[in-house]
Amino acid sequence: MSDFSQNSVVVDALLSDVSSVLFDIANYPSWSSAIKSVEVLDKDGDNRATKAKLVIDAGVMRDTVTLDYDWSSAPTRLEFSLDDADLLTEMSGAYVLKDLGDEQTEVTYELKVGLSMPVPSMMRKKAELATIDLALNQLKKKIEE
Repeated sequence: MSDFSQNSVVVDALLSDVSSVLFDIANYPSWSSAIKSVEVLDKDGDNRATKAKLVIDAGVMRDTVTLDYDWSSAPTRLEFSLDDADLLTEMSGAYVLKDLGDEQTEVTYELKVGLSMPVPSMMRKKAELATIDLALNQLKKKIEE
């Protein structure tokens, strides 16, 4: 098992504005080029996705995955874990939000993937970091536009 890859970005917006975009899983394809489609399969009593099927095309990581979402630490943390996939054997992580004051929010994205084929850990880590950086940059652009 590997440790999580992670990176952070500061978004010029209130935590509530960031979480409203980031936690709207069904609309990920509107701002994330790596998420081609989302089908929400289950929701909780607050109408938040607890299980969703995503078609992902993030360069080396291409798959259709079903993720479970854990809202127990919202609005400052949203965790996800792999329920099912075509190729990946693991995909887990979290979005962590921190209010920095002055209408700025730090967003940290943690990600760990496991592949069904042998891939050197350095290459896997590089793909994780590229996926994280792309997602954070696109999230920042969406919120600040």
